[in-house]
Amino acid sequence: MASLSLAVGNCGKGRNAENLSSEFVPHLSLGSEFLTKRLYGLNFKDLGSPKVRTRKKFLIGAEIKKWKKQDYPWHGDIDPDTKTPLKYLSYFKPLDEKPKPVTLAFEKPLVNLEKQLIEVRRMAEDTGLDFTDQIYALEAKYQQALRDLYTHLTPIQRLQIARHPNRPTVLDHILNMTEKWVELHGDRAGYDDPAMVTGLGSIEGRSYLFIGHQKGRNTKENIMRNFAMPTPHGYRKALRMMKYADHHGFPIVTFVDTPGAFADLRSEELGQGEAIAYNLRAMFGLKVPIITVVTGEGGSGGALAIGCANKLLMLENSAFYVASPEACAAILWKSSQAAPKAAEKLRITAQEHYRLRIADGIIPEPLGGAHADPFWASQQIKHAILDAMAELGRMNSEQLLHQRMLKFRYIGGFQEGIQVEPERKRNMKPSEANTPPADLESELANLKKKILEAKGPSDPVTIQVLEKLQEDLDNEMTKAFIAMGLEDKVESLKLELQRTPIPDQPLNKSLQEKADKIMQEFKQKLSQPGAYLGLKQKLYTVNMASRLIELKNKSEKIKTEVNQKIPTTVKAKIDSLKTASEKLRNGDSLDTNLVEEVEKAKKELEDVLRSANLEIVGTRKRTNVAVPPELEEEVAKVNAEIKEEMERAVTRSGLSEKIEELKAEIVKDSNSEKVKELETEIREGIAATLSVTPVKKKVESLREKLASLTKDDAESKVVAENGRW
Repeated sequence: MASLSLAVGNCGKGRNAENLSSEFVPHLSLGSEFLTKRLYGLNFKDLGSPKVRTRKKFLIGAEIKKWKKQDYPWHGDIDPDTKTPLKYLSYFKPLDEKPKPVTLAFEKPLVNLEKQLIEVRRMAEDTGLDFTDQIYALEAKYQQALRDLYTHLTPIQRLQIARHPNRPTVLDHILNMTEKWVELHGDRAGYDDPAMVTGLGSIEGRSYLFIGHQKGRNTKENIMRNFAMPTPHGYRKALRMMKYADHHGFPIVTFVDTPGAFADLRSEELGQGEAIAYNLRAMFGLKVPIITVVTGEGGSGGALAIGCANKLLMLENSAFYVASPEACAAILWKSSQAAPKAAEKLRITAQEHYRLRIADGIIPEPLGGAHADPFWASQQIKHAILDAMAELGRMNSEQLLHQRMLKFRYIGGFQEGIQVEPERKRNMKPSEANTPPADLESELANLKKKILEAKGPSDPVTIQVLEKLQEDLDNEMTKAFIAMGLEDKVESLKLELQRTPIPDQPLNKSLQEKADKIMQEFKQKLSQPGAYLGLKQKLYTVNMASRLIELKNKSEKIKTEVNQKIPTTVKAKIDSLKTASEKLRNGDSLDTNLVEEVEKAKKELEDVLRSANLEIVGTRKRTNVAVPPELEEEVAKVNAEIKEEMERAVTRSGLSEKIEELKAEIVKDSNSEKVKELETEIREGIAATLSVTPVKKKVESLREKLASLTKDDAESKVVAENGRW
């Protein structure tokens, strides 16, 4: 920038306008016509008029800005004889250097074959020998390996191809397809977003409006294009061009290749969500054919904002998803390393979308991906667009709108002519975080019942239950190790264990330390509150099952030992005890001899049990009371009142949070000290609230009625639904 200052001193009498103007001439030597006419609002013609006051001192200043040469919109060295001057309106220029080849992880087996092929060709050039047969054999082997590899791609591998840095961009496809092309810029409200390109082009003499996400071909371009993540200005530019095409009757072709909309703070402030939502609504009202081609990856609403089309076409190795597999794995499995599994579950590939009738067609790619032969891939896109236009061209505006509406309503489950159910029941898996402990208790109760009713430890029912539990636990453990990022460490430890010469020998110190370190990290991550609740529940269930089975085995062992040590004479006396108990239940009286025999049999049985190293705590009479139906109804009614009163007591005493905390602690460790403290605190709080309730009187009266039904009032009892009385 250059500056110019003009200073004029005292202007005395007798100095005319000519002399005054002559003083200015040397100061205007920069040759600006503007400066000779007007400077900062001062007109030089006014200097010669009587209005100019003399004897005044004034200062005139001026600045001249140097004009910066611009590459946009027109180059300074544009060829005047060029036949395509409009190409200078685009930032997209041929690269000075070819992009470097990039080998994906799953393509590494092909690298060795390619190296062998290059080596044989070099040897043929150096030695001058004929290696034609070897070269043909290696080329055939390479093509076969390439064909086998790209025929059985996994979803995550197709996503890697869609993200390939050398994959042709939207402008590459457009320039390969069109005879004429001019790019249009700006949303007329902010600035021109380079991540979204729009323009007019012609294919076989017909004009189309092209809109697409533009990625960069190198790091510099990716930064300039913001990695194809548009801001709100990009979507508003696309909307402006759509309305322009709708007004002039141009068919619209959109290209989707974006990880998603740019979600920075500034974009949110400028209305990113509103811009996308407005595009979604506006596209369903456009009266021209709309064709969308997914050339790379289509992420979430950022892709759908230009994807509400009559026909959705996808390249063979493209992907369309709500959330990226890495983000999905981080949410569900707490680690992005589970991305391959998430990619399978999300069904992001073109083949899955075509099977679900979301995509209307799959465009083939050359072996190795579209970057292997960009021009051929572009021609395939061109033919697919022309075929789709031949079908859509036979529809009028109303039919186009109706077809577009039905396409997306079918995706949502609606079919024309079939009544929609007012309420749809979905068999969805309940959230592990919201699984109530009551389910765990009922599951443990059923498991306990099966184990206790099983006939011996080798009962088929018990074995089946244990196998099912162990299988579920193994699956959950595998998922947890993957989510925690410990899978690689476990695999390396397995390999080291396989290398040990004697498998039955105990682990050496280094392996034992590695195993302990892995388990310590596993337990530390498992103990995080609110994490891996499903695994914690299954571990608790398996531990309880193991304890129950252990107790069952002990009881069976003791029973066998006792039966072996009981003599035959004692067994006969035990039968007499059973006979006496039956008479008592029936209300019959016992004679004196039978009573003496019963007492003698009890003593002998106690001696046998003591000889089996069993401690006799005491004996208890069994009482089976026949409860009348009226009394059973009263018991059920009292139980219901007790349940309601306990719920009210919990609410009044404010123990809801304590109960929730107890549930969470039980899932972690049911035998911890904190669980016992919480149980005691909750029990005392409920008891203090229930002590003054009228339900206690009803329970006491009910006890008296039940006690009158049996001879032994002290040992009579009623087991109710919610407790023991």
